[in-house]
Amino acid sequence: MTAEPSARVWQQAVRLSAGESLIEGPLKGYHHETYAFPLPHPAGGAGTVRWKCREPRKGILRFDRRFFDSEGALVHALAGHVTSVPETMEVDDVGLQRFIEGSTLAWYGGPGSAVAEAHVAQIERLFRELAAVPESALLAHTRDPSVGEVADGDCGSFAERLVRFTQERVHQVHWPVYGELFAELGVPEEGPARLVEETRSFSRRPFCLLHGDLHRDNFIVDGDGRLWTIDWELAMFGDPLYDLATHLHLMDYPPEQEADVARRWHRAVEEARPGSSHGWRADLPYLLRYKRAQSVCTDVIRAALGVPPGGGDRSALRRTSRRLQKVLARGRPALGAAEPPDVRGIMAALERFSGSAP
Repeated sequence: MTAEPSARVWQQAVRLSAGESLIEGPLKGYHHETYAFPLPHPAGGAGTVRWKCREPRKGILRFDRRFFDSEGALVHALAGHVTSVPETMEVDDVGLQRFIEGSTLAWYGGPGSAVAEAHVAQIERLFRELAAVPESALLAHTRDPSVGEVADGDCGSFAERLVRFTQERVHQVHWPVYGELFAELGVPEEGPARLVEETRSFSRRPFCLLHGDLHRDNFIVDGDGRLWTIDWELAMFGDPLYDLATHLHLMDYPPEQEADVARRWHRAVEEARPGSSHGWRADLPYLLRYKRAQSVCTDVIRAALGVPPGGGDRSALRRTSRRLQKVLARGRPALGAAEPPDVRGIMAALERFSGSAP
């Protein structure tokens, strides 16, 4: 499935930029169409700093719960609290964010590779700053009224709501179309629901701001080695341990470094807000199991949507199937799933789906 381009965001970029030829984009990104450009300099010509404007892409599926009304408003509210967030401003009623010139952390090494000490230290600082952001700076931007029904510190209920959202709004909603493919890949219809019981033993931890999507492509390293954090669309207010679990799952650190990052998180959040890591060693494995189950639900659907009728490029299909086999294997214990097929079997299942999907 290909997302439709947005004429409106392109027109905004053309209207605000110092020249249409200076616009770069659309930039890489699944959820948004984004353009980067310099603004006109008051003395003439183009400014030295580039800015970006973006809009949600049309026609894409969304698999995560939204907590805040506006990502732009949230990022603006973080000024003075989180040092690694690019600044924002508004020009002619269009929200802009500074475009950080640099490379993503993924450029330095993909999942499974170690991250440089200098960058890990800045990730630790980010966790410390997130835990310290006052609640008063955030709740004015809450979107989902139901999030207020979870009492501060009730990490079990927080996790249960995440599990139920994935079960009801992702797995069950898409089962009529993708159920046969899920079953062929060994994924049971009850999906993540079996994880709910595990959340009831969670310890209490004071809630704080969470980024919710801290992976290598959401960190930008500038020319001075400074690590910037972008894409706050999935931010929420809740259990600080969830941010660690999400980060560890998405980063896929080597085992020794994963243990080191977890210890650094523990130290950082305790310094910012004592009690924020209470019971973390017992609860972290459960949240990691949830993240692996969630990945199965979302990645199977995205993989299926990415296969054109007839299968398309065989090498691309093989790469997709290899990645999906790893996701299925990691999520199998959490879902009570059967042993996933081999790569050839996954390729065949995706091809069969692409030939019958509407």
